[in-house]
Amino acid sequence: MAKDSEDAEKAGEQNEVIITTAALEFMLHAARNTYPDEFAALLRKNKKGQISEVLVIPQTIYGEDFSSINFYNVAYTSGHCGSVHSHPSRDPRPSRADLAFFKASGDTHIIIAYPFTPNALRAYDSKGKALPIKIA
Repeated sequence: MAKDSEDAEKAGEQNEVIITTAALEFMLHAARNTYPDEFAALLRKNKKGQISEVLVIPQTIYGEDFSSINFYNVAYTSGHCGSVHSHPSRDPRPSRADLAFFKASGDTHIIIAYPFTPNALRAYDSKGKALPIKIA
């Protein structure tokens, strides 16, 4: 591992978001099936540090311009690392509301823009900094 990568990890920064194929397919399918409303869920990593699970939370609200996760229904043992949500538009950039949500809900966040393909997927850290994505 390069020294810069080690320093970034020690500082709590992420260099890359790794997503399993199964988790990616689930996210894309959920975004397509929720359209024209936004889809939202939480993410969990496996022991390898890869996003491998999508946690669909009961009583999550899916709306045309927003989605809202009911955190009262998230088990404290969920081990979630961040969130995923869709944008019914072609713009995968986070809104101000997205950035506020990112700060409060983990370190890794994914936005899937229309038409909900792997090329329309973007990852961000909790501050809204874009991160590279790798599919495992």
